[in-house]
Amino acid sequence: MTAELIDLTAERQAEVESLRATVRDVCDDAGGPTAVRRLEAAGGRYDTRLWDVLGAQIGLAGLGLPESAGGIGGLAEMAAVAEELGRALLPVPFLSSTVLAGQVLAHAGPAARSALERVAAGELATLALADADGVWDPSQVEVAATVGADGCTVDGAVPFVLDGADAALVVVAARTCDGVDLFLVDAHDPQVDAVAVETLDLSRSQALVTFTDAPATRLTTGGSADAAVRPALDVAAVALAAEQFGGTQACLEMTVAYVKERRQFGRAIGSFQAVKHTCADMLVLVEACRSAVVRALEVEGDPEALAEAAAVAQSWCSDAYRTVTAETVQLHGGIGFTWEHDAHLYFRRARADAALLGSARHHRERLATLLAW
Repeated sequence: MTAELIDLTAERQAEVESLRATVRDVCDDAGGPTAVRRLEAAGGRYDTRLWDVLGAQIGLAGLGLPESAGGIGGLAEMAAVAEELGRALLPVPFLSSTVLAGQVLAHAGPAARSALERVAAGELATLALADADGVWDPSQVEVAATVGADGCTVDGAVPFVLDGADAALVVVAARTCDGVDLFLVDAHDPQVDAVAVETLDLSRSQALVTFTDAPATRLTTGGSADAAVRPALDVAAVALAAEQFGGTQACLEMTVAYVKERRQFGRAIGSFQAVKHTCADMLVLVEACRSAVVRALEVEGDPEALAEAAAVAQSWCSDAYRTVTAETVQLHGGIGFTWEHDAHLYFRRARADAALLGSARHHRERLATLLAW
């Protein structure tokens, strides 16, 4: 748990832990990774019932968004929820809609107010602006916008859009004569085509979204998309790191439980020195993730410090999650390689998360730039 380690008021501390407990109860009731298997069997892309409970009824859809738009809480609450959802691999669009699209809309100014209210109410939105490597780079934006007296249209395609085939709203970055700006598009418009693509992570869908002169509402002007996107992605990077931290905890716990009960040569395999050392190494990585997330939460409200802390968190947590999930599979032996065991679901999520907002290498390079190394 991360909230206990940062400097929160007693009242907010209690609220964060209450929220965490509520989300964990929902995750437990859903059966954790079992929800992913149910979704796969049903041919769905996210669990609509669970998102209705979490997003609309409990109010997670508005987490971290401005109170004026119906939002609640801040970065500590967002990280606590992401951690619990990451532990359970719950297939809900919290990261895509509330965190990514929601944070960008929150930084996009007054024109995004109506869309923000819809997101906070539980309507699904998504973000179409990163390149194939998951990196935001305004110079690489290929979607074009046409701005005229009769309105705006956008034209182009964006790959690997999280929950793109199910979203009602799409926030897209497009190039204008002034530079790159943000636009809001109705995903149900006939000029928008979203095709779900096969993904490594069975718990989080992606889509290729194509705009063909689709009507759009302009959210930013003067080529100012970057000013809205950068701070939003820093928040998202911290939330993703918290999710990765939750996943590493779940993997360590299931591995320790297994090596305690699995016997070989008349002894529990957890008593073998090589297994002990591997579990110890996994614990070190889990605690490194915890420290990176806590460090980021401590600088909430300081954009420059948060940018640096977010880069550190992603640098550590992406690599740590990949390593821990790989060791989880190995230490479970033959059963760890089977389709029926949950280990591969975490393994898949770890690899997908490692590229979602840019690789660990990308974040290390960004950190070097931020620190002027």
